[in-house]
Amino acid sequence: MKIEKKVLTSLHRCYATGSTIINGADKIIFATEGQGAAYMYSTDDFHQSTIWDNPGGTMSIVPVPDKNGDFLAVQNFFPTFDSAEATIVWAHPENNEQWSVKTLLHLPYVHRFDILTGEDGTHYFIGCTLCTSKTDKNDWSDPGRIYVGKLPDDLNTPIKLNIIKGNLLRNHGYSHTIWNNKMSGMVTAENGVFAVTPPAKFGEDWSIEQINAIPTSDIAVGDIDNDGIDELITIEPFHGNRFVIRHKSEEGYKPVYEYPEPMEFGHVVWTGKLRGIPTIIGGQRRNSKDLFYIQYKNGQYIKTTIDEGIGPSNVYVLNKKNHDIIISANREIGEAVIYIVTD
Repeated sequence: MKIEKKVLTSLHRCYATGSTIINGADKIIFATEGQGAAYMYSTDDFHQSTIWDNPGGTMSIVPVPDKNGDFLAVQNFFPTFDSAEATIVWAHPENNEQWSVKTLLHLPYVHRFDILTGEDGTHYFIGCTLCTSKTDKNDWSDPGRIYVGKLPDDLNTPIKLNIIKGNLLRNHGYSHTIWNNKMSGMVTAENGVFAVTPPAKFGEDWSIEQINAIPTSDIAVGDIDNDGIDELITIEPFHGNRFVIRHKSEEGYKPVYEYPEPMEFGHVVWTGKLRGIPTIIGGQRRNSKDLFYIQYKNGQYIKTTIDEGIGPSNVYVLNKKNHDIIISANREIGEAVIYIVTD
């Protein structure tokens, strides 16, 4: 594979990545975790437009199903853990590259969230809070929670949230996945890894399955070795120094690979396909500040460096017909970057 780097813009504390689809065309989104903007780019000429100028503090971006470009995002989650005023906002595209942005929820310390769909087609909001309150950045005495609520068709309608899980210390990581053949969210904390699945029918209970009790910062799920069984790819512990591939066994998920070089402040973990090949993408915000990918070849996990000295915070991948696009928030150097992958 060939990888070409393209810097789209400078963006201080560039943190969140995502995409949405407007009138059938893929759009790339970047946003800062500091005070500042969110930008959108086309995927043909990479034309830039502004979604909002402020307030920033964006951790996560999720497109809304069955809408034309609408997405939800976190705002007001500022460094370092200054997020008692964190909110979920709804961004709706209007004419001439204008957006309306409305606050849907005030949810203190919401770090990751998603929209999950039950077997009956009901859409749900799921929000994971890093903690519930803080006196200072080092105070972890009030653990985080998982909140859920039915997502209304009309987003002007209030969302009623319920707590389905509490006591999650450093509730930091999340991954959208398929678990037991159902759309689920993988939630991580010091307490371990939890698979959270919406009810098959609205009104029934959510399923929460604890996968392990290993302190985990971030996670992705995917079948990297093509054996038909998904692996867990984890950063351990919180903002940790271990990047681990765990394979299912009779004794649980056991490590089969660990990133072989020094790591500090691991923060990126993604699974999917690059040019049709099952791939893991990882990265760290300190030490070498590298972005890398891992593929399974001839019985071995092979690591390849994409870039160094960049300190990525999050990535997202778009698979196109003739190329793929790695969307990378290179946070530590303040750049919104794409890597174009070709055969």
